[in-house]
Amino acid sequence: MTSTTLQMDPISTASTAWRRGLATIGLALSCMLEAGLASAQSQPKPDWSLADMPSQSGRIFLVTGGTSGMGYEDAKALAAAGAQVVIAARNPQRGEEAIARIKQEVADAQVQFEAVDLANLASVQALGERLNATLPRLDGLINNAAIMSPPQRDTSADGFESQLAINYLGHFALTSHLLPLLRKSDGARVVTLSSIAAKRGAINFDDLQSEQAYNPFGAYAQSKLATLMFAFELQRRSEAQGWGIQSIAAHPGVAVTSLIERGPGLDSEFGRNWAKDRERYHSAAQGALPTLYAATATEAQPGAYYGPIGEEEKRGPLGLASVPAAAQDAAAAARLWTVSEQLTGASYR
Repeated sequence: MTSTTLQMDPISTASTAWRRGLATIGLALSCMLEAGLASAQSQPKPDWSLADMPSQSGRIFLVTGGTSGMGYEDAKALAAAGAQVVIAARNPQRGEEAIARIKQEVADAQVQFEAVDLANLASVQALGERLNATLPRLDGLINNAAIMSPPQRDTSADGFESQLAINYLGHFALTSHLLPLLRKSDGARVVTLSSIAAKRGAINFDDLQSEQAYNPFGAYAQSKLATLMFAFELQRRSEAQGWGIQSIAAHPGVAVTSLIERGPGLDSEFGRNWAKDRERYHSAAQGALPTLYAATATEAQPGAYYGPIGEEEKRGPLGLASVPAAAQDAAAAARLWTVSEQLTGASYR
């Protein structure tokens, strides 16, 4: 019987060994990176509450949409912790009422109202100019204001689809105008509100304004995915440019606020289904906790995303929220950033 000996090319053998070595190193680096990320974004205390909030004395915050719902709870809690709070919203009368309610509960509250219409870029710029002229710095910006799923497509003063305009583009522009004040702070934080709806969202660059087809919930999901992508991209740019700003995202799960009433309406199918389960969901105060943790907790990590981690993240204890795959696309986020600068005229330079 004749035996056959397989001859190995020494160059081929070395090349194979080299590739295997690189693969091993790559796997090890990947594991180290994943371990590092897990360490950097450790789970928060699940029962974190306002009692755990550190003193905010001497710090200055701005909360958009702070006249009702979770924005109001944010403003009240920050004022109770000693912060100077600026509530920025559209309706001055509701602003006065919110301040009066806060002062009834927090006798020494330092809270003021500033008018802004996030659906009007001129109004956003005017607010930025006023605050840059009057505030010494800004330690925290909470991008909270939102509208949800109006049945009919509407447009902003600048011609943008209303949900994209208010939920995302207005906040994108506002943050840029306030960047000088944020950079004057030692450890400023920008907390941007997303939603569990972001998981169902997609950025339609070919029809960003829903002109070709308008779906109320699809447009809402797109706007909330955009806010999440913005939060992550802002952190990346802060690190790259040395701005010293911590950008953190949060979502409330499902909280009982006026968002449904002002959006699809309580008499809509969505509103009726929501009403059946509303007792299972968070109050506005509970829904505000992830935001307040992100804005104030010593342990909160830049670039993280916080929210309830119970039933489908609709409610439950505080934790690290799951990040949709689309929100992890850094290339798409950079593209969205560029488009947003073009649409709003905002500059982060």
